[in-house]
Amino acid sequence: MPIVFADTLSPSWDLVADIQILLHFHFMQNAYLAGTLVAFTAGLMGFFMVLRDQSFAGHSLANVGFAGATGAVLFGIPPIVGLFLAGVLAAVGMQTLNVAARERRQSDIAVGAVFTASLALGFLFIHLATAEYAANVYNVLFGNVLGISDTDVSVIAVSTLVLLGVLLFIARPFFFASLDPDVAAASGVPVRLLAFGYLVLLALEVAVAVQVVGVLLIFALLVTPAAIAQYVTTRPAVAAAIAVALALLFTWMGLAVGYFTPYPVGFFVTTFAFGTYAIVRGARFIRQRVRQRHRVLSQLERSGGEA
Repeated sequence: MPIVFADTLSPSWDLVADIQILLHFHFMQNAYLAGTLVAFTAGLMGFFMVLRDQSFAGHSLANVGFAGATGAVLFGIPPIVGLFLAGVLAAVGMQTLNVAARERRQSDIAVGAVFTASLALGFLFIHLATAEYAANVYNVLFGNVLGISDTDVSVIAVSTLVLLGVLLFIARPFFFASLDPDVAAASGVPVRLLAFGYLVLLALEVAVAVQVVGVLLIFALLVTPAAIAQYVTTRPAVAAAIAVALALLFTWMGLAVGYFTPYPVGFFVTTFAFGTYAIVRGARFIRQRVRQRHRVLSQLERSGGEA
């Protein structure tokens, strides 16, 4: 029986047949299952990240995870363990250095300090790397969703359940603290504890998401869907649902196109996310200009009528 390679196939107009081809191989089943779990939680976590204006913190945690993962591989530890431990240490560092948490500038300084220190540590681990180790570094940087094993899927599933359980438990007070931390603190909500807990959850999300898109492309799942949802609606529940739906859509489409082409999945996931964001931003800009022009014309007509 001849072997058919994925990059020699082409999609058809038969959607059912294409889905059967996509899910025929076990590695694609693992990829879709892991990608779905990661995208679902990334959409929810990204909603709170954009709401709290902590995109820089999320990006920094991803790069801190790079240092943790490269160090873990160097010392023979599973990369996901290094990713999570490094993220937790970074969260502790951010909270400790951020003595003025209410001032955004001070928060950015604390995040930036941890960010630069982690990059320096990651550079050291790369310098100590061997040729065999370099391949693992590439997977950390850009992900390798098509190489996810059954064990990886199990770890991602357990991590997803833990993350969703904790997030649902703190969702109401955390949403309150995100909207108005001063009023929330006056009402007895542990604002700083919730902020630290969210960073720990974000570290867990980064640890599992890196296997899909890598630390350099993780914004495609964490920030971009939530940012698009923010432009589409102002209703929190609807925005969270849209962020999750978009993250799932980008992941599924990226996996499908990546399967039928010789190009990496992470590239397509990021491209679909950025393309959608650019279209939404452009449409919003045009809509605002049309409304502004209509408002000016209406004022001119009223002025002419009164004259």
